[in-house]
Amino acid sequence: MGSSLLKGGIPLEYTSIAVELIVGYFALLILTKVLGKTQITQISAFDFISALILGELVGNSLYDDKISVFQVLTAILIWGALIFVTEFFTQKSRKFRHLMEGTPDIVINKGIINYNVLKKNHLDLNQLQHLLRAKDIFSVKECEYALLESNGTLSVIKKPLYDQVQRQDLSLPLKKATLPLSLIMDGEILYDNLKIAGEDDQWLQAEINRHGFTSSEDVLFAEWTENEPLFVQGYE
Repeated sequence: MGSSLLKGGIPLEYTSIAVELIVGYFALLILTKVLGKTQITQISAFDFISALILGELVGNSLYDDKISVFQVLTAILIWGALIFVTEFFTQKSRKFRHLMEGTPDIVINKGIINYNVLKKNHLDLNQLQHLLRAKDIFSVKECEYALLESNGTLSVIKKPLYDQVQRQDLSLPLKKATLPLSLIMDGEILYDNLKIAGEDDQWLQAEINRHGFTSSEDVLFAEWTENEPLFVQGYE
């Protein structure tokens, strides 16, 4: 069966798709302006889901002949109104804001990794290290406090010893840059990193014992840095 044609010879379904795209584009543009910049710059889990649904409302309607432009526009307006009302109440009520947006969690407190907070947020040590490196912290022992924000980003405060100071301002000699290596994570020895560090099992076991642990299984995290003591932390 052939497609229905308009007077200009353009298939009717193509015209319908074009109209729905144009209407959806301007509706989403206006909705984004009304909701504000937080939908993009400080996106939370709820904001992420709402953005997906808005996209699906427009995308699915393009290939469904039974859905008209007005139905698409109505769906967008209703969903946008729900989001707007939600944002309104999150600004007015702290309890509602906590329920919808969550609150930051302290994953590193006074230089100590909070293992229970990591588990609560389904965050492993590899992910924590990745977030720290994004903040120019390549060693856990450089961090005094780390807060996991509700949008998944990490806010950090460095230990005073590791605050960024221009060495040329203090006329200090340049120090060789070293890359910290994780030797133990979640009780497991990372033998590849141990080999890179130029150490062996006996040395690592001696260091673990020196910190009061009997086995690597008792250690949550251990980090090696050249010419510095081994950083070791247990689960508690």
